[in-house]
Amino acid sequence: MNHDLLARLGLRLPIIQGPMTGSDTPQLAAAVSAAGGLGFLGCGMRSPAAMLEAAAAVRAATDKPFGMNLFVLETPLPDDAEVAAAMERLAPLYARFGLQPEPPARWCEDFAMQFEALIQARPAVASFTFGILSSAQVRRIKTDAGSYVIGTATTPAEALAWAEVGANAVVASGLEAGGHRGTFLGDWDGSQIGTIALVPACVDALRIPVIAAGAIMDGRGIAAALALGAQAVQMGTAFLACPESAITPAQRAAMAGAQATDTRLTRIFSGRPARGILNDAMRTLAPHEAEIPAYPIQNALMGPVRRAAAQTGDAGHIALWAGQGVGAVRALTAGVLLQTLEREWRDARNLL
Repeated sequence: MNHDLLARLGLRLPIIQGPMTGSDTPQLAAAVSAAGGLGFLGCGMRSPAAMLEAAAAVRAATDKPFGMNLFVLETPLPDDAEVAAAMERLAPLYARFGLQPEPPARWCEDFAMQFEALIQARPAVASFTFGILSSAQVRRIKTDAGSYVIGTATTPAEALAWAEVGANAVVASGLEAGGHRGTFLGDWDGSQIGTIALVPACVDALRIPVIAAGAIMDGRGIAAALALGAQAVQMGTAFLACPESAITPAQRAAMAGAQATDTRLTRIFSGRPARGILNDAMRTLAPHEAEIPAYPIQNALMGPVRRAAAQTGDAGHIALWAGQGVGAVRALTAGVLLQTLEREWRDARNLL
């Protein structure tokens, strides 16, 4: 096994916690890092001030390295007709929760301001998804923040694009992974490559480390990913059930009874394909998938519905993000889960 990535980041274990924007917490990131992995803060929807606050909370809990993730986005300028049509489609859901349909004050956080906050926070690792940085931006993160830069790729072409702009490593995210697809080149359907096919293709194409992601839930999966040439794995769904995560009781209950066949890729919650557990909202809006505006417009418009559903414990109308490995989740504390994964990985590695 090539330990370049682990040595560079000072990690004892080849395990990276997925950023899981909205479900992450400083407590989860700190617990993962303290146990020998790399904890992450998902900052795609955090304000710059909230990013700095979360980073400070992790540092107050551990002196180990951690990462911060951002969505590479431009603030959209949708026309009034597109917004009106989207809101009309969502009117029944707004009515269900007694909400007044109205456009949000803003569609998303300002990426440029988030980028500056990330540099100020100076995390050990800065990762990005939904798009790609320029070479100049990558150089600035390395120089001004001293951070190790990781890009997200769903195809070998995307992995090569990240390498060309100077990323230190790439997460090869298979179609099995929960949450949003990071695709930014090519079409959505053509980018649905499974983890076991994507990882070795990226390893063969790149000279920088590859991190495997997608339905890796136990030590066997870690050993398999490393055997394919990955230097580490990124695990999201496996950490969702930890008590340190921010998911609601309704999502915990839904995950506890779900299997791989219960997950689907959908655009209805955010406007970007994402994998989650099938529920009523997905069934209701499925006929309108092709008409739904892109992220972050749909994401902002569905925000009030998701929040109201979460407050009332209505699992049918929240985004139940989870990967195809959901049937193997274990409700363990992050520290105990890392210990378990380490033992399983070492046992599995001895069998290879």
